[in-house]
Amino acid sequence: MEHNIKGKVVVITGASSGLGETTARHLASKGASVVLGARRIENLEKIAKEIRENGGKAEVLKTDVTKAADVKALVDKAVSAFGKIDVLINNAGLMAIAPLSETKVEEWDKMIDINIKGVLYGIAAVLPIFQNQSSGHIINLSSVAGIKVFSPGGTVYSGTKYAVRAITEGLRHEVGGAIRTTSIEPGAIESELKHGSSHEESSAHVKEFYKQAIPSDSIARAIAYAIEQPDDVDVNEIVIRPTVQEF
Repeated sequence: MEHNIKGKVVVITGASSGLGETTARHLASKGASVVLGARRIENLEKIAKEIRENGGKAEVLKTDVTKAADVKALVDKAVSAFGKIDVLINNAGLMAIAPLSETKVEEWDKMIDINIKGVLYGIAAVLPIFQNQSSGHIINLSSVAGIKVFSPGGTVYSGTKYAVRAITEGLRHEVGGAIRTTSIEPGAIESELKHGSSHEESSAHVKEFYKQAIPSDSIARAIAYAIEQPDDVDVNEIVIRPTVQEF
């Protein structure tokens, strides 16, 4: 079913490393045109250059998902560069693990701004386009921590990822007649997410937990699976963990 990826225009946030980068490379190899957003523009430009050298199509734009105007500009870039947009992957995320008793309010705010509001800004940017064309696919990155609360330490992070699942399901219910929605819930996947904790004890625990991580291309393949289905098939939720992961 790769033919249902070829020619599609896919916007990816948080695309400068990890799951976003791997997914961009994977989808481009299957013929998608990818538009990559993240704050580290030098990383994006390197990734796009390598995609083009391998025969793919890629554009980039420096994007801070906590700013609605930035996310809209990224979507506008896709339309101006390729004439349309078919898929949005809301991938940017922050995992700052620490007990609530540490009252790391600034980190709570950052997780809410990136993990929840960043997803909503993406939806706001593409939804009018998708509704106008009566098609489109929104893929949101939640987490296994959005299925079971990761605590102690991950309470706020879990809260944000539960929110992503709820928003995705609500969106499906509201617009699912024409627009596809997918929530991806990864477990321990190799990425920079494990480096988001400033609390020393929690950071050590997270890094130990991530010793069981599986490669990021496992998520890229799952995302490709959801995209490549026929238009009348909507893969709403995918949970993917290392085989050995208990949580």
